[in-house]
Amino acid sequence: MLHDDSVARALDSVLGRRLHELRSTTGLPVVFGGATRALGPDRQLTISRLIGTLGDSLRLLSVPAGRGLGGAAMARRAPCRVRDYATTAGITHDYDHAVVEHERLSSILAYPVVVHGTVHGVVYAASRESRPIGDVAVRNAGVVAATIGRDTAALLERRDGPAPAETPGGSSGGAIRELASLIAATSDPQLRDRLVRIHHGLTGVAPDPEPRTTPAPRLLAPREIETLRHVEVGATNAEIAARLGITVPTVKAYLHSAMRKLDAGNRARAVIAARAAGLL
Repeated sequence: MLHDDSVARALDSVLGRRLHELRSTTGLPVVFGGATRALGPDRQLTISRLIGTLGDSLRLLSVPAGRGLGGAAMARRAPCRVRDYATTAGITHDYDHAVVEHERLSSILAYPVVVHGTVHGVVYAASRESRPIGDVAVRNAGVVAATIGRDTAALLERRDGPAPAETPGGSSGGAIRELASLIAATSDPQLRDRLVRIHHGLTGVAPDPEPRTTPAPRLLAPREIETLRHVEVGATNAEIAARLGITVPTVKAYLHSAMRKLDAGNRARAVIAARAAGLL
């Protein structure tokens, strides 16, 4: 099992090398980030590395999952971005004193860093100007976040040897749950049997049979999948419309249809459900 302290130390070391790359590839002048540790059933981020900040108000700031922009990215396992942090209604504002008052940040992107299936860190890129953060910046941040995850895993392997398979109660519990969701969603009996064997090999137990009563999501149309792929990287409806050459109402119609088929209450849950069903 991976130990949070070991992963945090390795990730912090990698952040020291990769944050400059995040700054250059996104074109955003302020970058920062840190590692997460278990906090009950959830995780908590501690910001440890800063570049381009006005002071140290963000250093050692603790962000539980679901709180602020970084906490939202942790909880959703997906990038989150805002144009004007101070006025955004979709996030909590626990950290306005540091983010808005001290650092005067406005446009902010938060991207989760995944190591062995668990969000073990978050990186941020930000500007003091209120301007949209485009898809290219989000994709580039994703490349850097993925590189940080791979570098951290490689560093841990060099230090400690290959990581053993983990139990559902360990840091790969989210991946095990996602595998169980995929088993429940698939309608292919041969694929299901193979996935069940993989689940049993990883955990020593069969997946909970109860999800089998949940019907598999209806097949998404190609445009609905394309739309969800753009949602997955944090695109707004207007950005999706421009990229696909359609209108914003059409984007909303695709999202509404996909959410209905996936039985998802919002676009973020639709992405999670589509990913679990192997559609993304």
